[in-house]
Amino acid sequence: MTKINVVAILSSILIFSINVYAEPLTNQNVQGTWTLEYTKKSEKSEELLPREDTWVFNDNGTVTIKNIPREGTYYDQLPVNYEVESDKLKVAILGRSGKFDTFSVINKDEKNMTLKARFGDIYQFIKK
Repeated sequence: MTKINVVAILSSILIFSINVYAEPLTNQNVQGTWTLEYTKKSEKSEELLPREDTWVFNDNGTVTIKNIPREGTYYDQLPVNYEVESDKLKVAILGRSGKFDTFSVINKDEKNMTLKARFGDIYQFIKK
């Protein structure tokens, strides 16, 4: 029984230490090319939906989503504006002036970024 308690305590410390040292999201550290590795419906979901698109965040405040699969081919979305506000990423919705998709940061370091969309979907990125 004590082994279980020790494992639980060490796991809790590890989880909290990861969150404490996660980078805050800023315009500067989000810039670059990020490959969307997978999405899933929630943090607890085990079903991963593999993705192939690449998000390119530019220093001029725009993001271009490239290599989006559709009906056996790929296309690139036109650039849209993005901004980082209160550790949340706001990406403009193409064709809907003044509307944004909002993402909360779950985890962010130099090579990985995990975002949570407004309705709970998880987006796992790897920096290229």
